[in-house]
Amino acid sequence: MTDLHGEQLDACAVVDSGQGPIDIDELRKLFLFEKLTDDQLTKLAKSGKVVEFAAEENIVTQGEPAECFAVLISGEIQMIQETLSAGTVAMPRTSQPGVYGGATSAYLADRAPDTYQHTLRATAPTRMFILPGRKFAHIVTEWFPMAMHLLDGVLSGGRMQREVIDRRQRLTALGTITAGLTHELNNPSAAAVRAVGELRQLIKDSRMQLAQLAEDGIPPSKLRHMIEMQDECASAVGQLPPRSPLEISDAEDELGEALEAIGVHDAWDLAPALVNAGFDQMNLDKITKKVGREHVPGALRWLAEAVEISQMLNEVTEATERITKLLASAKQYSQMDRAPFQMVDVHDLLDSTVTIFRGKIGPGITVVTDYDRTLPTIPAYAGELNQVWTNLIHNALDSMGEEGTLTIRTAHDEDEAIIEIGDTGPGVAEAIKDRIFEPFFTTKTVGQGTGLGLDISYRIVAGRHGGELKCRSVPGDTWFEVRLPLRETIQTQP
Repeated sequence: MTDLHGEQLDACAVVDSGQGPIDIDELRKLFLFEKLTDDQLTKLAKSGKVVEFAAEENIVTQGEPAECFAVLISGEIQMIQETLSAGTVAMPRTSQPGVYGGATSAYLADRAPDTYQHTLRATAPTRMFILPGRKFAHIVTEWFPMAMHLLDGVLSGGRMQREVIDRRQRLTALGTITAGLTHELNNPSAAAVRAVGELRQLIKDSRMQLAQLAEDGIPPSKLRHMIEMQDECASAVGQLPPRSPLEISDAEDELGEALEAIGVHDAWDLAPALVNAGFDQMNLDKITKKVGREHVPGALRWLAEAVEISQMLNEVTEATERITKLLASAKQYSQMDRAPFQMVDVHDLLDSTVTIFRGKIGPGITVVTDYDRTLPTIPAYAGELNQVWTNLIHNALDSMGEEGTLTIRTAHDEDEAIIEIGDTGPGVAEAIKDRIFEPFFTTKTVGQGTGLGLDISYRIVAGRHGGELKCRSVPGDTWFEVRLPLRETIQTQP
């Protein structure tokens, strides 16, 4: 809608100019006004005007002063909204006469938004009944005082309820993640504490054994041979080719008998540690030759303790590396110290989320990953995608209960990354499948769910990233499919 100079006109400016009157019979056909009296329709018709819009022309624009209330008479329109959390959200097009938009909260007076909260766009040649916001507010408060107060309460209460539940949803997710991470950190930290405790005693015993060898008069040159042998044994711990339990038992029996044969009284206590370091008859002959038969029992005790010390050090190393990896996963999950919008490897995000959930994955749950490693990095808000994976995996685990299979797989086509999360739970009933993405809709018992997890996930995937989130389900085989663009089509500014 433009003036003679080709400049865009405000819809209310056209109304104020006196263009486009409307007949009350045409107003009566609109469901919004069908119960009004002739006097009310007459007053309404005098308060507004009919305005025509071309296809792809904005009727009202989000962010501009909220001055008009617009009602569709004929044609087709679409509501579009820019949000911080979900980006651009476009509602389905509609051609139903009577649908409305614009300054819909004008009756709230000073508490009404100053600007339009959405954009209304004509998607075909369209006729709209445009009512100035101030007149719309007067009509609602004058004609429907009780309804106005009820609407005021619903709006205010609904907004507050949404904020409270949204905060609770985030805190619940945070509690789940924290519990899982704490559980996972507990195992390696406990192993490290136990290993360090045993190390103290082993090191003390090793020193005492070395002192005993010195008192027995072992020459320094032979002591050097022992240290060299100790280095060889320590290096071999954990590096030997895999052996079956039967092979290890046979090796221990063979070495124990050989040690007894040369007079080692605690042969069967020393044999397991020495065998673990690859010690055999050849090594026994070698150390007997280098240190002398009289020093062999003491030398072997010292070597066995040195091997156990090396084993304990390896356990401490493995435990601390596990803790480091868990913390790295937590950092990857939270996207700490990273830009919110970045090129990301989806597999890293999925792995970090699964790691955070390890404490919640029971022994009866099998996790299967089927990754397409040719999937390139994608432009995304990584922290928000982790929230999506958290919601979908959490729902899958809840659905399966004590046992089942959680499957995570990835693929891609020419322009989309495809991430699927499946479970073997009872599935989503056909009757409610179309409602699962609605806010506050939940199949969980009271107190167990807020009904916002899938709603938030959908807004992140569809609105924030321009992708798709779909569900297909039969009993025992439920899949949530996420499709994300491989090229940058999303807003980089929140």
